[in-house]
Amino acid sequence: MDKTYNPDAIEQRWYQQWEQNGEFKPSGEGTPYAIMLPPPNVTGSLHMGHGFNNTIMDLLTRYHRMKGDNTLWQPGTDHAGIATQMVVERQLNAEGKTRHNLGRDAFIERVWDWKGESGGNITRQLRRLGSSLDWSRDRFTMDDNLSEAVKHVFIKLHEEGLIYRGKRLVNWDPVLHTAVSDLEVLSEEEAGHLWHFRYPLTDGSGHLVVATTRPETMLGDTAVAVHPEDERYKHLIGKTITLPLVGREIPIIGDDYVDPEFGSGCVKITPAHDFNDAEVGNRHNLEQINILTIDAAINDNAPEKYRGLDRYAARKQIVADFEELGLLETIQDHKLMVPRGDRSNAVIEPLLTDQWYVKADVLAAPAVEAVQSGKIKFVPANWDKTFYNWMDGIQDWCISRQIWWGHRIPAWYDEQGNIYVGHDEADVRQKHQLDDAISLKQDEDVLDTWFSSALWPFSTLGWPADDAALKTWYPSSVLVTGFDIIFFWVARMMMMGIKFMDDVPFKEVYIHGLVRDSHGQKMSKSKGNVLDPIDIIDGIDLESLVAKRTSGMMQPQLAAKIEKATRKEFPEGIAPHGTDALRFTFASLATTGRDINFDMNRIAGYRNFCNKLWNAARYVLMNTEGQDTGIDNDEIELSLADRWIISLLQQTEQDVSRAIDSYRFDLAAQAIYEFVWNNYCDWYLELSKPVLNNDAASDAAKRGTRRTLVRVLEATLRLAHPFMPFITEEIWHTIAPLAGKTGSTIMREAYPVADANKIDSTAVADMEWVMQFINGIRSIRSQMNIAPKKQLPVLLKDAADIDKQRLQDNHDFISRLANLESVEFLTGEAPAAATALVGKMEILIPLEGLIDKDAEIARLDKEISKLDKIIKQSAGKLSNENYVAKAPADVVAKEREKLAELEQSLSQLQQQRKALG
Repeated sequence: MDKTYNPDAIEQRWYQQWEQNGEFKPSGEGTPYAIMLPPPNVTGSLHMGHGFNNTIMDLLTRYHRMKGDNTLWQPGTDHAGIATQMVVERQLNAEGKTRHNLGRDAFIERVWDWKGESGGNITRQLRRLGSSLDWSRDRFTMDDNLSEAVKHVFIKLHEEGLIYRGKRLVNWDPVLHTAVSDLEVLSEEEAGHLWHFRYPLTDGSGHLVVATTRPETMLGDTAVAVHPEDERYKHLIGKTITLPLVGREIPIIGDDYVDPEFGSGCVKITPAHDFNDAEVGNRHNLEQINILTIDAAINDNAPEKYRGLDRYAARKQIVADFEELGLLETIQDHKLMVPRGDRSNAVIEPLLTDQWYVKADVLAAPAVEAVQSGKIKFVPANWDKTFYNWMDGIQDWCISRQIWWGHRIPAWYDEQGNIYVGHDEADVRQKHQLDDAISLKQDEDVLDTWFSSALWPFSTLGWPADDAALKTWYPSSVLVTGFDIIFFWVARMMMMGIKFMDDVPFKEVYIHGLVRDSHGQKMSKSKGNVLDPIDIIDGIDLESLVAKRTSGMMQPQLAAKIEKATRKEFPEGIAPHGTDALRFTFASLATTGRDINFDMNRIAGYRNFCNKLWNAARYVLMNTEGQDTGIDNDEIELSLADRWIISLLQQTEQDVSRAIDSYRFDLAAQAIYEFVWNNYCDWYLELSKPVLNNDAASDAAKRGTRRTLVRVLEATLRLAHPFMPFITEEIWHTIAPLAGKTGSTIMREAYPVADANKIDSTAVADMEWVMQFINGIRSIRSQMNIAPKKQLPVLLKDAADIDKQRLQDNHDFISRLANLESVEFLTGEAPAAATALVGKMEILIPLEGLIDKDAEIARLDKEISKLDKIIKQSAGKLSNENYVAKAPADVVAKEREKLAELEQSLSQLQQQRKALG
């Protein structure tokens, strides 16, 4: 082994070897276990959410593979209709062309070309994470087989009346010219205005005041609503308003939707341009008047004066016209949530358009029943409530998109507008007996990307063919995903899986939180706090990091602020940490369902953990390589330390497996960390030295310790492999032969299983006593500033028989590790001494001659005074109500932690001072 741990030298080498050797393929034996990779967008780049999500899935995959299960982790990517089309359209724009210059077929070809050249970026990055996906089964949602599955489902649902075409309100992106899903709409608070208009009563008896944040939509108003019990207005219900600027007579209606306490208590109703208004309109049978084009300009349904104006130009003109007519009551500054397209950043308009829909309520009922009956279990369990809330009163699902890249809707129209659905035009003509003289034109729209994603659990396994893979791995074992797509993806997979496979698509849904920055802020380009997992793995210099965070911004005015914050947080850039440290950090933070705050200090700690494991392996090799490790010779003696570490290993194996099985990856990581760092490295390796370096120790004793060193390390490597695959594989190949193992890869070795027969409870109790004894001495050294190399005389007071026996049995261990001059049992009066307790037994170290008492008292008094001053400052800050109210919550929490630590340190110093008299 190299002297220093260098992840860059081992990680990509091992991954390539694993993939070339087919190690990621299912074994074909054992209980089927399957995970479907949530397909990342083909346009995507790795982000921290992917890193977290994939760490969990790979951990489960490697764990079950080592347990002997027939394990499949199914890979694939999503065609990402809108995102991919935008990427290729930008390329065309740079060439001075548009997709319309090329035509549909040539444009689609161009997209496939782009996919061949650049679409593999995300899968290359997943490999860097160590993701052991079965790449031989890689799928793409636009593959022929998956496209066939999409057609099959569409046709079947249409035949059953569960897919229909209708005119409804959708989220419309006026830049991309397509409907978009709620998930593709980002609503953030922005500064705007609230315009108050006077709407005159037709009978001339007065007016009503309505307020709006979108004045241009008044051109499409078809009613004014008041609360039916509002005493101010109930007498007006049934009367009419003459709509200013338009001249249309519209009714005053009563509806519970209106909040009498908000504004004037009167609400303008525009059913064609507001989702809530549309519901009111349906209840009162109001006309829907669309006044916008697909570009969000005013159309011919409005008065001629406004036709062709952009919505914002129309807004300005309408406000001016109201003011000129004396009908502008007031304008207020107003904060409002503005919906923008996540791809175009354009303000989204609710627009009345012809679209294809799925009748979601019919498909939702069996999915809800599957969760209620326990066929599908959410982890954590509380997410089922969110699922039920979303499914309750579910709206029909708009599945059509007005773009070219995607699964084109398999529907054809004749010249009379009749709709025919089939696999292709020939199928349509045959099914409906249409001869060639009848002209047919295919629907221009494509299906929502989520439609094909909803089929992912079975389309990837070969459906609709009766594939062996489908029989083996459907339903899959667990879906690992974030909470934000429970409705958009998870629920729809349930609907489609139960409908077409007559079974649930997965047995469990593990919901993980979002990865936030160290301050708990959501990572976003506009905040400038995005971390790239590859930069954490490989490292990145400061200038490159600044350039990365400030380039291609939608709000370039924020670049200077982001640069300043980046230079402050990462003055040296980001050091390379390697994949294993990153993965172990993610696992350690994976508590059930909570968002995680990613702190670079934490990953630095786990990079040190990798170093610790590497150096422990080097120590083991130096003391065992070329020597008898008990492979062919069972004549061994096990020391107390040997029996203790073997016992602890069993408990750790049990704890780790139990934690993984219950999705508590944080507890599993903690158990591995504590065993490796605190028990194996800090204690056992030290305790092995008195045996290995003792000429008086028997060959059997040395053989026993060498065997324990290698076998415990080898088992620990297997235990940690799902968390840290690269370093464990590298070390294992050196250690395994010394432990009698001959496999080609640690991936295919058995996961450790605890053996209760190897637990020696007496050895554990005795070792706890030894450790307390040694820690007591070390604590006194630290408190009294006594040099570690100075040998100490020790007196023992109130020692029981078992204490005396333990001291006798472990005298060599204790003397060596605590560096003792002598150990005697106290008779008579105790001298002035520093003390520590081991159970009821007291350890005394006489102070005379060890320290300069006066100098130590002076030092402690000075430290106590200094600490007392700092504590008063911190306590004063926290007692200031203004500070606590105004400072960020994480800053206040850190201040409280700091105060608690300071108070603990002060208490220790005061105890030391008291001991000196």
